[in-house]
Amino acid sequence: MSVATSPLLRPLHQLQFPKCPRLSSKSHFRPRRFDSLTQRTIRAISAVAVESEIRTQQDQSIEADVFACPICYEPLIRKGPPGLNLSAIYRSGFMCKRCKKSYSSKDRYLDLTVTAGLKDYTEIQPPRTELFRSPLVSFLYERGWRQNFRQSGFPGPDEEFKMAQEYFASARGGLLVDVSCGSGLFSRKFAKSGSYSGVIALDFSENMLRQCYDFINKDDTLSITNIALVRADVSRLPFASGSVDAVHAGAALHCWPSPSNAVAEITRILKSGGVFVGSTFLRYSSSTPWFVRPFRERTSQGYGYLTEEEIKDLCTSCGLTNYSSKIQQAFIMFSAQKP
Repeated sequence: MSVATSPLLRPLHQLQFPKCPRLSSKSHFRPRRFDSLTQRTIRAISAVAVESEIRTQQDQSIEADVFACPICYEPLIRKGPPGLNLSAIYRSGFMCKRCKKSYSSKDRYLDLTVTAGLKDYTEIQPPRTELFRSPLVSFLYERGWRQNFRQSGFPGPDEEFKMAQEYFASARGGLLVDVSCGSGLFSRKFAKSGSYSGVIALDFSENMLRQCYDFINKDDTLSITNIALVRADVSRLPFASGSVDAVHAGAALHCWPSPSNAVAEITRILKSGGVFVGSTFLRYSSSTPWFVRPFRERTSQGYGYLTEEEIKDLCTSCGLTNYSSKIQQAFIMFSAQKP
């Protein structure tokens, strides 16, 4: 019995496959081609998109070259827009490369204290430190408090700024840190002078920094300047060693819990050739009568008033050289340099 062979069961070499259809030259269905102008436009758009993505990545994750961890002294990794100004820093987050501790801005200042972010632990500061953390004292500092310094021989902010600028002549164009800046009286003057690549107003008092921000916010000329507000401890400065060109401490030395630790820290962060300029009240000067000196010893009112000899000895013992000073009654402005 013969069986009909099914086409599906034929050997492969006997099967006939349909050929790919071809479009005639008159067909309207043709593959789309891009002219040269369209191709150039696509390439340009792609290039802009790639460049924008790279710029965004750079802006959102860069390494800060100014601030360091107050615990490890390692440079902080910064995520956010670059720039040493209030807006950029407020929108940025910082983290230590080594200990992974994070730091962020609060109330328009960057908190770089060791205790930043702690919830349960608190430290009790000396009375003179707590005094300047008071909202009332912070508010009054430039509204009558600082003006009383004239009675002790302080020549006034404008003249003091001029004197400091003369000492800082070799540091022009560099980074200046104004430690214990208070309400930013001199920080703002340094920033407005245009003499420095950046100015960091640094204080331990939260309320002083808030006052500083209010003054800056009211001055249109400071809105685009390179000035930053940082909360930090003068005995644990958040900068890498040898990274700062100039340090100013106006009417501050007598308020520090440990002047020796503070001056040692200032020496550490200064570059070779960097300048430290400070002013303070003297306990007494060489012209003070001997019978008055014992009364000055007893009426320090909790402040660490030093003599000129002690200030010079302190700077020298911390490795600073080229010490010089100017004295007027109980006022002294001194300068020293890191070799």
